[in-house]
Amino acid sequence: MFDYSDESERKAQEIRERKAEKPVRKIKVPKVLAVVDQAGCTGCEACVQFCPVDCIELVPGPQFPDMAKMVEIDVDRCIGCKACAKHCPWDTITMIPSAEAYAIANEWTLRSVLKPEAVKSGEKIWSAAE
Repeated sequence: MFDYSDESERKAQEIRERKAEKPVRKIKVPKVLAVVDQAGCTGCEACVQFCPVDCIELVPGPQFPDMAKMVEIDVDRCIGCKACAKHCPWDTITMIPSAEAYAIANEWTLRSVLKPEAVKSGEKIWSAAE
């Protein structure tokens, strides 16, 4: 039987490699940041096409890469434009004040592809960018 979890991890690694090639946010931290509640996300990708800085990644399902997908927002690169929250048909993206955004992102992130080292070690997934 084919081990789909290996395929899911391969796709997750591809996402991490693409993220490493993207530029970091070059402006000061915005007043609000987008945070997705992955528990309600369906992985429809409606938000992805509206992000002007390409900080939203589609997260493959942990066991089956083409099922149970959701998105993950790179909070460190978000510019707070609100476009993703406006266009999310499931209302799972919320604009959170920057001071609280990282803590809420830690609570609402079920599977992090962008920060897998934190999930494995039990550390906070997101921490305020320096």
